Amino acid sequence: MDHQLVEHAPEHSRNRLQQLIRQGKVTVNGETVTKTGFRLEGGELVEVVIPATAVTDLRPEVIPLDVVYEDTDVLIVNKAAGMVVHPSPGHRAGTLVNAALAHAPDIQGVGGELRPGVVHRLDKDTSGLVVLAKHDQALRMLQQQFKQRAVEKVYLGLVDGKPPTRSGRVDAAIGRGRRYRKRMVVLPEGKGRAAKTAYHTLESFQEHTLLEIRPETGRTHQIRVHMAFLGCPIAGDKVYGRRKATISIRRHFLHAQRLTLTLPSEREPQAFQAAMPDELAAVLDQLRRPY
Repeated sequence: MDHQLVEHAPEHSRNRLQQLIRQGKVTVNGETVTKTGFRLEGGELVEVVIPATAVTDLRPEVIPLDVVYEDTDVLIVNKAAGMVVHPSPGHRAGTLVNAALAHAPDIQGVGGELRPGVVHRLDKDTSGLVVLAKHDQALRMLQQQFKQRAVEKVYLGLVDGKPPTRSGRVDAAIGRGRRYRKRMVVLPEGKGRAAKTAYHTLESFQEHTLLEIRPETGRTHQIRVHMAFLGCPIAGDKVYGRRKATISIRRHFLHAQRLTLTLPSEREPQAFQAAMPDELAAVLDQLRRPY
């Protein structure tokens, strides 16, 4: 049934409509339906109650944004390391969403969640490209592209040591660890969620390797977990990396450099790029110096 609702209410994302169905906000011929897969035969009277956007303490904040691209549908920014994408426990202010609300107020309420406009996320200490949608139709289209793996994502990552081959692909499921629930781990076959990451060596140093990394799926901490699984964790990673820092930097060396996707107003994919931050470039300059 959620498919039919999307067709008749394109201003709302499929995820939003699925939430309303599960919450008992949809009736078919006067009977409440809570299953998103409920089959409609045709001719039924379907009513949907759209609750008013909840009033929250989510406030716009005037924080400088590095805007890479913007139109009436989307906002693409180069997120700085240290900035959280959306509010969460312990991070109620100073997030990318707070900044985006000040820059583009229409994002308020898009998606019907406390993460207005957020299409995908980056870890706090990962810099690079993040896409936000300005209305529900754009959100739905972009999220569908990510779900169908139609978005090409390219990261730059400096790892400790060297991967087993100059180029390769990790195909290993990921899930939450039993002991530490905030940590993700590689799980045996048949458990966790499928995760695939391709990598290619760009430059080799004495104790480090600069990689171009292409995640083919979008699991939490995927790149960081897969690189650690290979025995070459992301340099500076305080969760999955080495206990003793091997580079002089306060973050991990991972940057979302390029995204290729189809904008809601276009028919062909378009590539967007974010320059490497100065602090990462400085690390590479240091590694390139002769001893």
